[in-house]
Amino acid sequence: MVDIEQLLNSLNFRPIGEQNGIIKRVKGVISNTKPNPQKLFVAEGIWLASMCLRFGTHIECLIVCPEHVRTPEVAELIKNLSAKTPDRFSVSAKTYEKISEKGQPDGIMALAALPQWDIAKFNPPEKSVILVIDGVEIPGNAGTMLRMADGAGADAVFFCNRKVRMTHPKLIKASQGAILTVPTFEFSSVDECYGWLSSHGFTVYLADTRAPHFHYDEPFGKNTAIVVGSERYGIAREWYEKEYSMIAIPMLGKCDSLNVGVAATVLTYEACIKNKLKGRHKDNT
Repeated sequence: MVDIEQLLNSLNFRPIGEQNGIIKRVKGVISNTKPNPQKLFVAEGIWLASMCLRFGTHIECLIVCPEHVRTPEVAELIKNLSAKTPDRFSVSAKTYEKISEKGQPDGIMALAALPQWDIAKFNPPEKSVILVIDGVEIPGNAGTMLRMADGAGADAVFFCNRKVRMTHPKLIKASQGAILTVPTFEFSSVDECYGWLSSHGFTVYLADTRAPHFHYDEPFGKNTAIVVGSERYGIAREWYEKEYSMIAIPMLGKCDSLNVGVAATVLTYEACIKNKLKGRHKDNT
């Protein structure tokens, strides 16, 4: 078994208390009570800290509670993450539990930064698929759609009229690491977002139950933007003042619509399969 105290001493971890500015900074990021221009988030636990290591996420500082470190896996992760930042701190169980959001903490957390994607350097390939999330308000839904976009092979996710905090713990968790890998861009208005899509040859599809045809009837095969709207208000009316097509998912039961994350999944996968997989697999029948 690894002597965690000895390991932390060898890696030059500095002990700090609850009143230290680092702890206050972590609390501010979690509660979103302080300005956060760097888009810092708290990566707590083995899984999320490992994702940061795997994807080369920038680490501001590493915080470890030796009393909660129980496995060699965590000790090895501490060593690997320590090589990524000079700012390493150890805290007591009492202090750690004040900032932890886990019922059974692993004793490791990193203050990390979301990737900074530059739209000026984003060059979508031919037959790209972009998911446009317009005004979605629930962090878990936004994170789920990021995870789905990664699974479907979408080329980017655009947030328009953003209502969710990108560093919200529920969004980070629901994305299952996709927030660190999927190119994600923010647009302050429909005009700005549509202007970019139009200038890059994208056909805009609005997810709307009033559409005259269903998703499986659309051939796609071109640069495609799928727009989904907020849970309460749907797609912003400004989109309907642009050039667009509407597309629907058939509702065969009693409900008249799907959760926005489910609808985005159906439509995005349909577009990605037709744009990216069509003709790649032999017919096995």
